[in-house]
This record gives sequence, structure tokens and C-alpha cells, in this order.
Amino acid sequence: MRQFVRLAVVAAVVALAAGTASAKEWTKVRIGTEGAYPPFNFFDSNNQLQGFDVDIAKALCEKMQVECELIAQDWDGIIPALLANKYDAIIASMSITEERLKVVDFTDKYYGSAANFVARKDSGITDISPQALKGKTLGAQSATIHANYLEGEYPDSDIKLYATQDEANLDLANGRLDAVLADSFVLYDWLESTEEGKCCQFVGEKLTDEAYFGIGAGIAVRKDDPELKEMFNKALAEILADGTYEKINKKYFPFSIY
Repeated sequence: MRQFVRLAVVAAVVALAAGTASAKEWTKVRIGTEGAYPPFNFFDSNNQLQGFDVDIAKALCEKMQVECELIAQDWDGIIPALLANKYDAIIASMSITEERLKVVDFTDKYYGSAANFVARKDSGITDISPQALKGKTLGAQSATIHANYLEGEYPDSDIKLYATQDEANLDLANGRLDAVLADSFVLYDWLESTEEGKCCQFVGEKLTDEAYFGIGAGIAVRKDDPELKEMFNKALAEILADGTYEKINKKYFPFSIY
């Protein structure tokens, strides 16, 4: 779950759009996702979008009885592209935060998570306090809640930010970082399912400060599309009730992430 920065730049777009909303009849919904955040969204060997977010999006569209189009978008432009009508919703492990709520609306959460540090097994790192990590080189994906947390809480550490989570993980595996901060479930997948991840382990406790990490991942929609938000919420309740969500959850994780 990530934090988009520079929201003030796009706030004016929302203001201009205010008052122009009209009821829409949704028969097709275009959904933006990143495609670089496994196991939630990624491209497979056939260059097709896959992942937990993608499966959830398809299940929701089926319940809503609408045509579903998935559109890949780099993370740092994902909210501006929504506001520019490139797509109608974002399903990309986006955390529901107060900052984002200033410019977009969110559905109910579709999963909840915390953040964790990972470090190399031979690092000797056990204490993740700002004092203990003073002078250490810490990594995170840029324009995320994790980047914000490092920059806000670890002023005496060297913070390096990366375009994708995979790039940060690779630098940790290669010894160019002392630790990486990211979503717990994303890091779990990297540690358990990749060769590079064998180098490393979780260190310290989970981090859940809502001021940084929000209240879970939600589906972002434009503020002038309340009907679409309600359609998603209704469909989400249905897949939670009928076992569809649980089936998708088990495909990617051996534990509940809701």
C-alpha cells in the first residue's frame, strides 16, 4: 500500500471538476493499476496483467455486470491519470489516507496491511528505531507511504528511493542498502518466492501508524462518481460474502489479508 506525493499539484483539477458531476450509467469501467507490484499487480511472461489486485478487479466487474478494461500506469502518475479521465478507478494497492482523500474518494477497504522492514540475514539489525538506524542506508519505493515514513521519521539515515519495489529489493539483496521498508505482504512474497529474497528477513515489529499508512487499501474513484463508488462497495460486500474473495486470497497468500 503506497502514498502518492505532490497531491497539491492535482488538487486544482478536482476543484475545476466540482459541480459538473452528473449521474452516469456504467456499462464499462476502466481500471488503472501499476503492473510492477507483485503479487498484487504485475505482468506475466505473456505481458498480461496478473495479481491479487487484478483478480479482485475482475471479480468486482463481474458482480457489477460491467465490461472491465485494465490499464497499466506508472505509480507516480496514477492519481493524475485518474483525474484526467484516463480510467475510472484505481485498483493498485492504494492506501486510504487523509492526504489522498483531499483529491479522490475511496471505497471501503479491500485489504488491510502493515509495513515492515527487511534486512540481510547477516546485517545484525534487530532494532529498527531511528536511533538504531542512524547512519544506515534505507530504501523504499518513491511516492509511497513507506517513502514518506522514512523521510519523516528517519532524518539521520540515508534514504534512497526507487521507481519500483523490485529495484529497492534488488539493491538490498546486492548489499547496497542496509534495510528496505515496504508493505508486509509484498515483502512476504519476495522473501518466500524469489531467489534474491533468500538473502533477507523481516526485522523489527510491524508498523501501523495510520497517519502514514492509512486504514487499508481501497479503490480510488473521482469525487464526482459517487454511483461508481457505491457499485464497487456493493460488489465488494458480495464477493466477501459468497467466498469469491477468500478464493482469490488463498491463491496468493496462506493467510487472510482482509
